Amino acid sequence: MHFFPSRNITLYMARLFVVRSFGVLMMLVLILMTLDLLGESGKILSVPGNDQGDVLRYVTMRAPQIIARFLPFSVLLGTLITFAALSQNSEIVAMKAAGLSAHQILAPMFVASLAVAVISFAFNDTVVAPNTARLKLWQTAEYGTVAADSDARKNIWVREGGDLINAGSVKGSGNDTVLENVQIYLRTNGGLRQVISASTARYNGEAWALGNSQTFDVATTEVKKAESLIVGKGITPDRFNYIKVDGDSLGFFPLLRAIGDLQSAGRRTDNLKSILWHKLSGPLSTVLMPLLAAVAAFGLARSGALFLRAVIGMALGFAYFVADNFALAMGNLGAYPPWIAAWGPFLLFLLIGETVLVRTEE
Repeated sequence: MHFFPSRNITLYMARLFVVRSFGVLMMLVLILMTLDLLGESGKILSVPGNDQGDVLRYVTMRAPQIIARFLPFSVLLGTLITFAALSQNSEIVAMKAAGLSAHQILAPMFVASLAVAVISFAFNDTVVAPNTARLKLWQTAEYGTVAADSDARKNIWVREGGDLINAGSVKGSGNDTVLENVQIYLRTNGGLRQVISASTARYNGEAWALGNSQTFDVATTEVKKAESLIVGKGITPDRFNYIKVDGDSLGFFPLLRAIGDLQSAGRRTDNLKSILWHKLSGPLSTVLMPLLAAVAAFGLARSGALFLRAVIGMALGFAYFVADNFALAMGNLGAYPPWIAAWGPFLLFLLIGETVLVRTEE
């Protein structure tokens, strides 16, 4: 009736699983980082002024991305290696002979993989996302000097009801936000009624005070100048914060706030929501790996087909990664709803793994 086996077996299984998984991860990171440097080190060193220190700088920013991407795959391989060793030494047979079910044998790995998922989520938020943002800026500058952030955002559009507001640039934040080269398009029943142009717009706590403004009436084609004009009551400065959000360069909670800002500005956020929820389902995929690799553990005493069962377990893991990447791509295109794009493959392969385990072993 107990879900976990004995304390000794639990610690033994969890230790084998964690050590082998992280051993595989270190090997993969070392190999893939070396291959990546073969193509990028030449580009980095070809920039005047760059040296070996810049190559090391690239490694510190690129390695976290590789770790985050291949951690679930490392857990899959680590699980397969663990199960293969346990089966060859007849330890799985001994556990089943002692009365343990397949789920009880897997329980320590589920708990250990859940701990790995929590660590992975924290690592992605605090290390991977900031380094991804810095690496993209550096690559945009072709590994040269990155221009200092001017805190200016360009060509921002905000929708308020049927009206549209375009700011050529946005500077500052909060109540100190200043809009420059402002165009306001007032519409009625889907048709353009009036256009207001201004060189600047400053937030006064409730609305926007336009400077050096003029109005153009579409019906009469009349142009009028106005020294001071107050518009946009209720439109807060945070709605001008973002023009384009890179979900991979933001942590979970900053991305959640960015999505809220974009929704307030009337912009589509389905692709960002897919990335947001994948920041949870991605690390949790490590919990699936012991279940998908379980086919390599059980039935070996009867069939002895160790290599074949290991290949089947690896194929199930690969199929999950293919389905996960495909669903995320469809979510970014808007073809799948965000929840389906992020959680669909996870739930599908959870059911597949449980079905195979229950029908063959339970």
